[in-house]
Amino acid sequence: MTAPEENRAARRRAPGMSAEQRREMIIQSAIPLIAEYGAAVTTAKIARAAGIGEGTIFRVFADKEELLQTCVAKALSPDHVIRELDAIDVSQPLPDRLAEAAEALQAHLSRMGAIMGALGHRGGKHPGTVRGAGREESTARVRAALADLLEPERAALRRPPEQIAALFFGLLFTQPRTEDEPDLTPQELVDVFLHGAFSGGVE
Repeated sequence: MTAPEENRAARRRAPGMSAEQRREMIIQSAIPLIAEYGAAVTTAKIARAAGIGEGTIFRVFADKEELLQTCVAKALSPDHVIRELDAIDVSQPLPDRLAEAAEALQAHLSRMGAIMGALGHRGGKHPGTVRGAGREESTARVRAALADLLEPERAALRRPPEQIAALFFGLLFTQPRTEDEPDLTPQELVDVFLHGAFSGGVE
């Protein structure tokens, strides 16, 4: 039996799984499929990935639209990335802290882009307004977590940590992509952010 088959078998045997736990398991199985197939993904495909019968989905979700809405809200939620930011050791040098933060945030933005791109361009109807996504609130929470990482250097910063955090988040969110240049690594991006565009002293 392969590892995926073992995981599916274990989920089938999981004793005493609550409805909320089952919902979460279905959501985690569905999100990668939504990123791949968009809203055209079938509940049968999701059920196979989760190792359950298709009918089980409709015992915890009213319909496919509710499942899609829940999955998109989960994918866009900042909860996971904020936990990663909060776990960064603030005793590290600032460049290391920000590089870890950049890596976590880039992964989060990539997940968001994959989900929204799939829903917009790979068939099927977009499931409508995402309930609970709270874009402005999510951005504010991420910026606050970044500001906490900058707080130990408050006295040395030109601007308050909250403003520096907003600038750093904006740089990550709008990082330009060019065909002839590779993307900056998190370390390179942090170096440019902290020290500017010049490689040496300025005459």
